[in-house]
Amino acid sequence: MATTPAGDTRGRRADARRNITAILDAALTCLSRDPDVSIGEIAKAAGVGRVTLYGHFASRAELVDAAFARILQQADQALAAVDTSGDPRHALTDLIASSWRIVARFRALLVAAERELAAERIRAHHDQALRHIRTLLARGQRDGVFRNDLPTSWLVAVFYSTLHSAADEITAGRLREHDAPQMITATLLSAYTPPPDSPPRTTSA
Repeated sequence: MATTPAGDTRGRRADARRNITAILDAALTCLSRDPDVSIGEIAKAAGVGRVTLYGHFASRAELVDAAFARILQQADQALAAVDTSGDPRHALTDLIASSWRIVARFRALLVAAERELAAERIRAHHDQALRHIRTLLARGQRDGVFRNDLPTSWLVAVFYSTLHSAADEITAGRLREHDAPQMITATLLSAYTPPPDSPPRTTSA
């Protein structure tokens, strides 16, 4: 049987990459079912020992951070695939549907992130995906479809807060997951509709 020379680290790097991938996959699966799942259960699901897991992620918070970053990368890819070239209101509806599917699937992971990470860190992870919303809202403001008496940055914050509020309401049992997309869409379209006789304002990112 061939062996890896003592000075050749390529095999070890490949093993490390496989372990990291397995750990993150297991973390997404386990944390999406139970935000309080133990590190030991995640390691078992990944097929590695706790020592190996901690060799790649020094703490639970670090692992949650990496898992949360991965799901936001998936969200960014999903939003990038949405056609936003048409009516901004229709495009917003499509972006909400794409965003919500990911939020609904990984709602428990968000709970875990809120317990382990600072609010600024959670928002920083969202910023990449939110650029799609920011671009659409800015275009809608320029076209006069969305209100321009408020800065774009505030409209983005309203989008972010509304999705997270819906997730919280579902977790609390006050909102059915099936009803969330329609309620989010109705809330945001109402909030973004230009008020009558509103004074114009220069938009800002």
